[in-house]
Amino acid sequence: MEKSFKKYLLFWFGGSVSQLGSAMTSFALILWTYTQTKSAMAVSLMSFCNYLPYILVSLFAGGFVDRHRKKTIMLAADSIAAICSFFVLLCWRSGELKIQYIYAVNCVIGFMNSFQIPAQSVAVGILVPKDKIARMSGMDSFSTNLVSVVSPVLASSIFAFGGLGAVIAADLLSFLFNFALLLIFIKIPEELSKAPRGASVLSGCFDGFRFLFRHKGLWYIIVTMAVLNFFSRLTYENILSPMILARSGGNSLVLGAVNMVLGAGGILGGLIISLRPFKVSSVKLIYFSAGASFLLGDLMMGLGKNAVWWSLAAVWASLPIPFLAAGQRMILYQMVPRELQGSVRNAIQYCTIPAGLLLGGYLADFVFEPFMQSGSGASAALGQLVGLGNGSGMAVMFLCTGVLGAAFSLMAYQKKEIQDLEKSGL
Repeated sequence: MEKSFKKYLLFWFGGSVSQLGSAMTSFALILWTYTQTKSAMAVSLMSFCNYLPYILVSLFAGGFVDRHRKKTIMLAADSIAAICSFFVLLCWRSGELKIQYIYAVNCVIGFMNSFQIPAQSVAVGILVPKDKIARMSGMDSFSTNLVSVVSPVLASSIFAFGGLGAVIAADLLSFLFNFALLLIFIKIPEELSKAPRGASVLSGCFDGFRFLFRHKGLWYIIVTMAVLNFFSRLTYENILSPMILARSGGNSLVLGAVNMVLGAGGILGGLIISLRPFKVSSVKLIYFSAGASFLLGDLMMGLGKNAVWWSLAAVWASLPIPFLAAGQRMILYQMVPRELQGSVRNAIQYCTIPAGLLLGGYLADFVFEPFMQSGSGASAALGQLVGLGNGSGMAVMFLCTGVLGAAFSLMAYQKKEIQDLEKSGL
């Protein structure tokens, strides 16, 4: 078991390096896109094009992952993503880079992620002993949020020195490092499930749905997480960057600083989860953490009018997330058989993300921003809370998701089937 966990540490390190490179490119492309368009919708479409194929393909990708070697899938998916980055680099160097190309590349990357992410999740379940799941979850949150802190600074510095091309080149180097590490040094012991003769590509998905319907508590957790993901994508990972750029006069340094603090809060939460065992139930970790993130983070983000307040909001928004992730992973790894883990996780829980991304961008550009500029009595009253001017409509959206997300989290926790899970010791 200890030897297997050491393999996970190597796996985690290589993946973190690759994640850093990808995050730098994503940050640079968001800045490039918003500079070109001044549109929150354009930024939303970048994420939408990534998530939509991811959700659609996940319906059958999970079953494929369960029956094929996870290492081979991860190597292939990472390679195709690297080819996409190289394509963007060539377009930029020739002066032909267009937003439509970025959308198309994101669609391809989303398609590959639908195989890569469940393969990685199942591989982690193989490499990590059950008594170290909480520690693994904390480490994962730590690295993810450390990337959030470091990537804006590195991306901005490299961008200033060598332009977008230099950022993408750094991304490609991180891919080569992780690819070599996974190919040469990491062996994942696997027992592949076999599809019955004549089984369709959706059979794995159907198996996952049947399993969920037999375990109502787990079903409700995944459905409620889908709703919370919808609220989150209306604002965070969608209009946060446009709002801060709009309210700071296009200051990318302020945006980078807020992203750094957003990551720092997650790092702190990840460290706490990694280093200190918690006796709180997994169910409480999920719903109380979600409620705190929405209530404190989103509300303060909407009410804030400068970098200090936005940074404080970022801490409160991100600090609880590692606790939520740890609670969910402990339940999933304990309840879901390994051969179904690739099928069960993504199709339902993440299906609301594309709708949240698209609706968030639309509401920002065509509803809330025009409303706050309308001069009506209601907009003036809200302006007393969030201020007026560019970005004020997006700030009101953060107030809405803060209230709705917190209220829904507490209501979901009271659901009988979820309470039964908690009483069973989860």
